[in-house]
Amino acid sequence: MSSILIIVFLPLLAAIIAGFGNRALGNTVAKSITTGALFVSCVLSWPIFLGFLGGTATAEVVQVLTWVRSGTLTFDWALRVDTLTAVMLVVITTVSALVHLYSWGYMDEDPDQPRFFAYLSLFTFAMLMLVTADNLVQMFFGWEGVGLASYLLIGFWFRKPSANAAAIKAFVVNRVGDLGFMLGIFGTYLVFNTVSIPAILEAAPAMSGATIGFLGYRMATMDVLCILLFIGAMGKSAQLGLHTWLPDAMEGPTPVSALIHAATMVTAGVFMVCRLSPMFETAPVALAVVTFIGAATCLFAATVGTTQWDIKRVIAYSTCSQLGYMFFAAGVGAYGVAMFHLFTHAFFKALLFLGAGSVIHAMHHEQDMRYYGALRKEIPLTFWAMLAGTLAITGVGIYWLHAGFAGFHSKDAILEAAWGRGTELGRFAFWMGTIAALLTSFYSWRLMFLTFWGKPRWIESEHIQHAVHAGHDEPEDHNPARQEDSGHDVTHAVPPPEYRGGTGGYHPHESPVSMLVPLGVLTLGAIFAGFVFTDAFVDSETFWAGSIYYNEGLIHELHEVPLLVKLAASIVMLLGLTAAWFAYIKDTSIPEKAADQLGPIYHFFYNKWYFDELYRYVFLKPAFWFGRVFWKAIDMGTIDRFGPNGAAWLVSKGSVAAKRFQTGYLYSYALVMLLGLVAAITWVVF
Repeated sequence: MSSILIIVFLPLLAAIIAGFGNRALGNTVAKSITTGALFVSCVLSWPIFLGFLGGTATAEVVQVLTWVRSGTLTFDWALRVDTLTAVMLVVITTVSALVHLYSWGYMDEDPDQPRFFAYLSLFTFAMLMLVTADNLVQMFFGWEGVGLASYLLIGFWFRKPSANAAAIKAFVVNRVGDLGFMLGIFGTYLVFNTVSIPAILEAAPAMSGATIGFLGYRMATMDVLCILLFIGAMGKSAQLGLHTWLPDAMEGPTPVSALIHAATMVTAGVFMVCRLSPMFETAPVALAVVTFIGAATCLFAATVGTTQWDIKRVIAYSTCSQLGYMFFAAGVGAYGVAMFHLFTHAFFKALLFLGAGSVIHAMHHEQDMRYYGALRKEIPLTFWAMLAGTLAITGVGIYWLHAGFAGFHSKDAILEAAWGRGTELGRFAFWMGTIAALLTSFYSWRLMFLTFWGKPRWIESEHIQHAVHAGHDEPEDHNPARQEDSGHDVTHAVPPPEYRGGTGGYHPHESPVSMLVPLGVLTLGAIFAGFVFTDAFVDSETFWAGSIYYNEGLIHELHEVPLLVKLAASIVMLLGLTAAWFAYIKDTSIPEKAADQLGPIYHFFYNKWYFDELYRYVFLKPAFWFGRVFWKAIDMGTIDRFGPNGAAWLVSKGSVAAKRFQTGYLYSYALVMLLGLVAAITWVVF
């Protein structure tokens, strides 16, 4: 399976060439090299996946080089290829290749295209290193690599202060989670005396019931290790508590949002938990934590998504919510189902993000949905693509025919697994997931109705007014960092009393072919991915071939749940669709009335449960206060005062005193020498 070396390292080579060649290569050459490399990796990844799907491939480890030999700590740089890796390979390379192609059109007028495409390819390489890791240190290398690349991509428009702030926020919040991940790796090596993933998973069952000293207490060893590792997953996959970076990451270009939030970085935590699933199965408390956090995140993000007006933020909170589904599926022991939702989610979420980018492209970079409306006839191809993505994420399908869009198969399987688990926590996760499915349907159709139906409200946008007054429909500069602020307060706006119509002579245009082709491919995934792969991901232990822990009893219970449980997701989907239709098509005054009547609840959801404000007062302000104290009192007032500044003061004053003895008269110097000689003799005698 030597092709795995090409799959992993070709994006790195492309990133190096495009990055260092930069403008000397030119935009077209840099884009061609990076995009071509990703399509080669994608083409080589699918046969590997289909080989495992058909049962003709077997797990293999490809040695790259000897890495560390230090006492008992020994490991190589090796690429593990099994079913779990194969699933991630096709997800990462497919979405990344399509994002590269999409970026040809979206970033066409940006002057820094070689740098952007180099960052994209570097990100893909880091993610591929993560999912092919054969040991925890190599996984951590990829883990930190995607963190670095995401920082570069989110802050790509570095002239834009909000983009820099968002990049730093993502980097810092992920460092908090990474501290837990590092402690988990250290603890795992301490307990198992190895960082080899196969060796750890083989030895893990024997450690069930063992205890370890941690924070002054005796705790279950496996629970401590798995909870620490899961803290790392919480940061990378934006789970409740460490989620605050995800919405702000929308400051990066839209292709970045699709790449980071659909199939790659945010799914790293889910992949890690599934990769170490035999280890987590020996840690019941850790699994309970995973289930609770996942279910809570699922509901939290869905409530926030119902109130946002920025089209990309709505989809970002949707991502956060869908990741919650994946985690509580893993928490109840349905690791194959969690990976199935990761697989289908990659297609429809990338489709929604890239579709939103196509809308933004058509609307002169306007992201506030209140200034959209009636776009389905103006950009029909984008409309049909986003409609397919919406049908997929809301789980539209017919149970009795076992046919539906991607989310119908994977999300329903998660809810059925949570109920089938039979525990109180499993039932809690089921109800949280069901309520979140209701809200998901509402905010997804709300997005569609505000964007593609109703009256055109384009002229109220200052972005559109700028385009009209400039005398053309195309933006003068594709880089929002160089454009003037819109004038809207997207973050703190309140629904207007009514939606006033008007086009102002502006005519939205469909995106170029390079943007539409990826939308078409992802549309096929959103429609067929669930139907085609359900049996393999959910019901086939042979398919997984030991790459994850497969609970056959739970899968049996999943299929035996009551009919009402099986229909729950479809019922709430219809309720959410109906509510959105009434509020945004039939009577557009309902949202304002609801916001007024709900009052504090609406503002609580709209302000993201005030997590940012809470963290500002609990962590940021005390940290800045301590920083000022140490800067003023300790650094300047003590260290500098009595250190370098004090020494300089002594030298200065000493030179003034010494200067007085420099009279230029010989008898003065003779007197000083005589006094020094007398003092020396006195010291020797006494």
